[in-house]
Amino acid sequence: MKSLSVNVLDRADEEFADTLIQLGLKRNVAKVLTYLKNIKEVTSRDLEMGSDLRQPEVSIAMRELEELEWISEREEKKPGKGRPYKIYQLNTNIDTIIDYLENKMKKESQEKMENIKRLKQLSK
Repeated sequence: MKSLSVNVLDRADEEFADTLIQLGLKRNVAKVLTYLKNIKEVTSRDLEMGSDLRQPEVSIAMRELEELEWISEREEKKPGKGRPYKIYQLNTNIDTIIDYLENKMKKESQEKMENIKRLKQLSK
């Protein structure tokens, strides 16, 4: 049996991911983002093990992060036969991502307040 050394999320990372979830990110996206902020680049397999997610969950999260252009992906051929494996890295600074989330939350809050004002006007 092989022994692998993989970084895993600690308590502070879990709290970071939970906060991202409370801000509206999906659980798998939050965990992947948290994992990627701590590491330069990672294979999809190590990402699965380190973030405690299954392969389909990682794939879905990566698709969403690619749409936001927050990550980059490349393939590397394994020695011998087999499919190449994907290597991911964070493309965007974590502070930029936090700013994006902050602006998104402000905009949503403003829209809700405008709707409440409109309801008040309509109820008179």
